[in-house]
Amino acid sequence: MASAALELMGFFLGLLGLLGTTVATVLPYWQISAHIGSNIVTAVANMRGLWMECVFQSTGAFQCETYNSMLALPSNLQASRALMVISVVLSVLAIAMASLGMQCTLCLEGSGAVKSRVAGASGGLFLAAGFMSLIPVAWTTHEVVQTFYQPNVPTSMKFELGECLYVGLASSLISMLGGAMLCVTCCEVQAGGRGRRLGGGYPYPGVPGPGARTTSQTYHNPSMQMGGGNAASRLRTTSHSSQSSAHAAQGNKKPTAAGYDITGYV
Repeated sequence: MASAALELMGFFLGLLGLLGTTVATVLPYWQISAHIGSNIVTAVANMRGLWMECVFQSTGAFQCETYNSMLALPSNLQASRALMVISVVLSVLAIAMASLGMQCTLCLEGSGAVKSRVAGASGGLFLAAGFMSLIPVAWTTHEVVQTFYQPNVPTSMKFELGECLYVGLASSLISMLGGAMLCVTCCEVQAGGRGRRLGGGYPYPGVPGPGARTTSQTYHNPSMQMGGGNAASRLRTTSHSSQSSAHAAQGNKKPTAAGYDITGYV
């Protein structure tokens, strides 16, 4: 029960990480123009993202322009695009596999350890997706901070950290946390199944092994299943007839072997 709850928590954390990664990939708030020094005019704000560059004016006008050529972009921007897209794709695949492998779903029911392995594989995909999205976020953050503190760069060309960098960082950590939870539940299920297989044995009466299927070992006499009263009367009649046979055997001249009936039936 605890592993199922942990799987659900990991699944929803991975789903939340996917939403945050998608938002950080699409929106242009990766770099925001810094208003410092002589650049204190806040009437215009420039924003840069992975796919477009936008300008926001104090009058409320918001204009965006996509990058015309992909090959003309800097190598770091191209790599950031590729890594973020790969992260989103891996998260989608992880959600699909987690829907098949979680204990609360009916898919792959009765397949044994395959279901838990599918859930563990989805956790690994969540971990890979979070790591993929963490690389461009950390890379861009390092470049923005490094450029901001360079004295030879004009103040109009300096940018600050945008909201998408914070969202991307949180989303990557959440995705990796959800993936780790799914992997932990997979390991717990595998360990529990291995213990059940090793602990199971022949079902001895009264001493069931851990994980072994208990079966009833009581023998029922067919002649005693007709009713409680009839069975008792038959037992009394049988005991009387056994005593009579014993007395008759004592008067017989032929020697007989001494013995007794352990079952109580004639």
